[in-house]
Amino acid sequence: MSLFQATLFTGIFLIAFGAHFLWHGMASEKSAKAFPRSTTAAYILMGAATAWFLYKVMHLGPADFGQYKKLLFILFLVVAVGSFYFVPDFLAVRGLAALTLLTAGALLDASYMYFGAALILKVFVYICIVAALLLGASPYKLRNFLEWLYKSEQRPKIFGGIFAAYGLLLAGVAFSY
Repeated sequence: MSLFQATLFTGIFLIAFGAHFLWHGMASEKSAKAFPRSTTAAYILMGAATAWFLYKVMHLGPADFGQYKKLLFILFLVVAVGSFYFVPDFLAVRGLAALTLLTAGALLDASYMYFGAALILKVFVYICIVAALLLGASPYKLRNFLEWLYKSEQRPKIFGGIFAAYGLLLAGVAFSY
């Protein structure tokens, strides 16, 4: 993926994400609050994160424990399947955190050794990494954040506006490379 594609796709995603909260505002409360414990979201997000991670495990080189990749593949597959049985609470949040970290790796690879305008993308990616680590370790914090977000009529719209504006900034920056 090129830096242009990484920046543009991230910008488009942020515009769509922010537009949802801008457009729906308080009407999005029910679905947003249902997300952390959603079984469907857990299967989709954890399934996608597991598939992507296991794909990366199967392509490990010799310097990255590549000689043990079959053993690692089995081990991580057992852990992923076991998580559905032993820790099903907030699994959608953990899956989202894992996908965020995997996506961050791809975005940072695309922006490697680029400076200047690429820092706008990198700052957002590093903020997402910190948020993913926090939510992966304490997924209930997303529930707490959503409770705070929907206490006021304006907060969801401000939240969406910030993401949409940053998405527009990223989309504009993408065309400046």
